[in-house]
Amino acid sequence: MEMSAPGFWDDPDRSNAKMKELKNLKDVVESCNALSSQYEDIETLIEMGYETEDNELVSETREELDAFIAKFEEVRIGTLLSGEYDQNNAILKLNAGAGGTESCDWAGMLYRMYTRWAEKKGYSVEVLDYLDGEEAGIKSVTFQVNGENAYGYLKSEKGVHRLVRISPFNAQGKRQTSFVSLDVMPDIEEDLDVEINDDDLRIDTYRSSGAGGQHINKTSSAIRITHLPTGIVVQCQNERSQHMNKDKAMQMLKARLYLLKQEENAQKLSGIRGEVKEIGWGNQIRSYVMQPYTLVKDHRTGAESGNVDAVMDGALDPFINAYLKWVNTGAQEG
Repeated sequence: MEMSAPGFWDDPDRSNAKMKELKNLKDVVESCNALSSQYEDIETLIEMGYETEDNELVSETREELDAFIAKFEEVRIGTLLSGEYDQNNAILKLNAGAGGTESCDWAGMLYRMYTRWAEKKGYSVEVLDYLDGEEAGIKSVTFQVNGENAYGYLKSEKGVHRLVRISPFNAQGKRQTSFVSLDVMPDIEEDLDVEINDDDLRIDTYRSSGAGGQHINKTSSAIRITHLPTGIVVQCQNERSQHMNKDKAMQMLKARLYLLKQEENAQKLSGIRGEVKEIGWGNQIRSYVMQPYTLVKDHRTGAESGNVDAVMDGALDPFINAYLKWVNTGAQEG
């Protein structure tokens, strides 16, 4: 008897992806309906204010209007997340630049900033690989941020982050500039159509270490894979076995190579914006100045904030939103 081709719902990966898409669409509709109701409530408050000449309704209406604008902006920004993998989890890798302890400390500060941002979003964070600085901070860390649209938001952070401050590690109290690079990739669970020649790989094992607590296996089960033609290096030490670490590392490598191919194609077709560059210490996307004044400025969009403490505590949404608008419209802030 002739067998029919498997149906759509027989493929668990495609089925789960479609169910997730349906849920996302339902959430968008519910948000829009809530905004519509809120808008009608504000109109009612305004009419009541005119009729009763009640000044107390002015402040109440203003509060409702501010809440409406904030929610409307959130929904509007969500519509800009239309990339192929924007809805996926994100994998971030921080690398301290030249500068020793100061750069490692800066990497640790950035790691805290992103974990605080994730917490405020209700996202979870999972450390995949971690290497302490020799004296303080972090030399490198790879971590995964799990939550809806995590990659869509965090792709804006890819690049070099520059810190200017009076270093606590400098006895002379001089201002010092430090750099940390951040790479961001989507956590792509499906098997990508990326050809990798085994001869192009160097696979090393090493002993797990760092801030993994009891979940980090202390045997030599950590995996480092180097793709020789491109120089891309991926590492994983968080899983419970060498085999699982290798699978996760290969998954990350395929995602990196896939994104690299996309960037190359974009350059060939129409050129590509300045934010997609080979990461180098002259290509900072954002500067964080702590002395002699306080200012965080994004060099691509022009977005800035004088409240460095709030930004370092995870207040990144204004910068992320400005980037998404800029990518979609080409317009700078201010």
